[in-house]
Amino acid sequence: MKGDDGQSGGGRVKERIVAAALELLTDGGPDAVSTRAVSAAAGVQAPTIYRLFGDKQGLLDAAASQGFRSYLASKTGREPTDDPVQDLRDGWDSHVELGLANPALYVLMYERTRAGASSSPAAAAAADVLARHIARIARAGRLRIPQERAVTLVHAAGGGTTLALIDAPEDRRDPMLSPTARDAIIAAITTDAPVVELPGPVPAAIALGAALPDLETLTAAEQGLLREWLDRIVHSPQRISLEAGRPSGHRSPRA
Repeated sequence: MKGDDGQSGGGRVKERIVAAALELLTDGGPDAVSTRAVSAAAGVQAPTIYRLFGDKQGLLDAAASQGFRSYLASKTGREPTDDPVQDLRDGWDSHVELGLANPALYVLMYERTRAGASSSPAAAAAADVLARHIARIARAGRLRIPQERAVTLVHAAGGGTTLALIDAPEDRRDPMLSPTARDAIIAAITTDAPVVELPGPVPAAIALGAALPDLETLTAAEQGLLREWLDRIVHSPQRISLEAGRPSGHRSPRA
């Protein structure tokens, strides 16, 4: 017999509770997600919620995790194009659209991360999607800066932009805020042409580092050693001006 504890039926009771919590969250924010309201909406007894989630925070965490999974499904459902930079641009837009369409859920999702709690598997998977976007740009030779820094910049700028738009009254939101921030960040981390065409070791090291996972001729130990060398080149104190294709501080003869 299938009980009310979610132990049978493939966890359908638990899924129903989370779905009810998400609907209440979307309609009324976190304060609307009370045990009584969720119990009524899901058709279960309150003790079932406590057994499955512990308390309200546990239920909210589950709702945030489900929100991440839905977001991830919307992102991974798209087939990548031949232009990894355009794919990143499209990903930024879908991220902002998610936040504006589901502000309560978006804030809850990122409040959990900001609070220092461990990321849910879905959150880690969503971050991995962004990392793969950046890795594709690097493999194409179009990344100006180290991959880790690029991922952090896009994550911080995209999240901050979305939260700023959510905080603003709807009739006072600047429609150009997100496109401006997006284009500025993408211009800061990418190039129009492959950076390997520019002289100097840093552009070459970035591109080769992105391609390491595809080098089947090297053992894992050899790849690890080569990555360490490449990282030392990329993070060396020497600053390379990728735009000019010469070390920074070098002045053009016309200057």
